[in-house]
Amino acid sequence: MLRVGLTGNIASGKSTVARLWAGKGAWLIDADELARRAVAPGSQALARIVHEFGPQLLDAAGELDRAAMRRIAFGDAEARRRLEAIVHPEVGRLRAEEERCARAAGARVVVHDIPLLFEVGLERDFDVLVLVDAPAELRLRRLMRARNLSEPEARAMLQAQMPAAEKRARADYVIQNDGTLEQLAARAEEVWQAIAPSR
Repeated sequence: MLRVGLTGNIASGKSTVARLWAGKGAWLIDADELARRAVAPGSQALARIVHEFGPQLLDAAGELDRAAMRRIAFGDAEARRRLEAIVHPEVGRLRAEEERCARAAGARVVVHDIPLLFEVGLERDFDVLVLVDAPAELRLRRLMRARNLSEPEARAMLQAQMPAAEKRARADYVIQNDGTLEQLAARAEEVWQAIAPSR
């Protein structure tokens, strides 16, 4: 089973590449989806977040108010570390569980879509590392448009992540996403053929 670590800074197009590869038969494990499950109502992680940051982080349905949490996390590096210390271990547990399911099902290629792969030191966990990247100003515009954020909010989110140049130096493959969707699909296909030709 080939274990692929797929990463990219926010608004890079990483999730699009993940979906393209899932369409080719890859078993996709999405860290963002696992993070949502980790803080579901009734979870220990959500209870710890409320204890740590206060009940104002819950919405009317008793779920985590992601916009409020994002404002805290991206506005305060120490708060972000405290949040990650709660959420990341639970996400890791869920990821291992998902991978056991993939192995049991006979998956040949498992793609782990992990935005903070390098930031949390997971690069040694995978057989191959793929980075999706795009120019910072293009990512800024995409992020503002997709999430209806102000420029300062979007810049704070971009600046909270490791610089893309550092990630490029550590990745085995880089998929540049600065053109059309068709160009991105073609580049994703090239890398797929390089890493999984016989699978």
